[in-house]
Amino acid sequence: MRRLLYVTPPLHAPGRGGREMLANLHWQCLLDLLGKHAAMHVLNPAPISGLVSTIAGLHGEIDGATMAAGQTLIERLEREGIARLFLNGSNLGHLAKMVKQALPMVEVLTFFHNVETRFFLGALRQRPTPRALAILAANRAAERKAVRFSNRLIMLNARDAADVRRLHGRAGTDLLPMALGEPRAAIAGPPPEESDYLLFVGGGFYANKAGVRWFVREVMPNISLSLCIVGRGLEPLRAEYDGNPRVRVIGAVDDLVPWYRHAIAVIAPIFDGSGMKTKVAEALMHGKAIVGTREAFEGYEEASGVLGPWCEDRDGFIRALHAIEATPPLPFDPARRALYDSRYSADAARRRLASILAVNTPGAKS
Repeated sequence: MRRLLYVTPPLHAPGRGGREMLANLHWQCLLDLLGKHAAMHVLNPAPISGLVSTIAGLHGEIDGATMAAGQTLIERLEREGIARLFLNGSNLGHLAKMVKQALPMVEVLTFFHNVETRFFLGALRQRPTPRALAILAANRAAERKAVRFSNRLIMLNARDAADVRRLHGRAGTDLLPMALGEPRAAIAGPPPEESDYLLFVGGGFYANKAGVRWFVREVMPNISLSLCIVGRGLEPLRAEYDGNPRVRVIGAVDDLVPWYRHAIAVIAPIFDGSGMKTKVAEALMHGKAIVGTREAFEGYEEASGVLGPWCEDRDGFIRALHAIEATPPLPFDPARRALYDSRYSADAARRRLASILAVNTPGAKS
């Protein structure tokens, strides 16, 4: 069996946000599949500062994917005789270029958490600043190198594969949709102070903030349900809604389980972005109905009959939530949980990775 090196920025346990949670899950799946034939190589991202560093960043040397890091990586691949490289993110494309030019026989697989060019273009449109433009340019340069110098381009969904072709001239080669591991044991602590609220979960990304603000402004005045907003990076919204008794901004929490358990439904008013939304898989894992936009449900098309209402405008959300007020969904729907188990669980990710790597899953017959 060929050895594989998983290259990533530092990972924390548990992951800090959906991207890191997924990276941790992929690493565990690779360990399950390859055992001693899998190893991790951790990069050391440093802030970009100074003219030389800034110019390097604009050429795609970002998030620890520097010339020095690339040389260290090449030396390790040669020294340990490693034949496969798995890059945790298209932002590491500069490493794909360096490795492929030095060691053309090494197979490079790059996983795209988003189409970063598309994602940061959206961020620039939301807030057009010189810094946002520089971040877009740096990620575009890195991603173009990933597309050009990787053997396999592993995407979350078909739309991302098509976007990569449109933006960079080559489509994705494999699909590996969003997946989540089971949450760790619940942490003892006070439960939410109320129940039967709408729940929004997410990080402090531009599309989450814009979606929440739109929902509170356009939808909340027309429904009677309260809203809890949970997620790291959303704490700045507290000042905006301090005087609204039906909107609670919780921010970061140690344990999401009680917040899902006591919610009547999950909302996902997301109108821009790339990749797949973690909150949708989480809602399925907890057996919850989720009311969201087409963007929020991108990549979850096979779940369209199970998730909950798809809404594209103010009136659609209002109608869907009036229906939930009148006839509340099951607190835990086994059909939603079964869909998570079959398509978006760690087991599902392990099976898909086994197919991509052409190896047997643990326990399978040779």
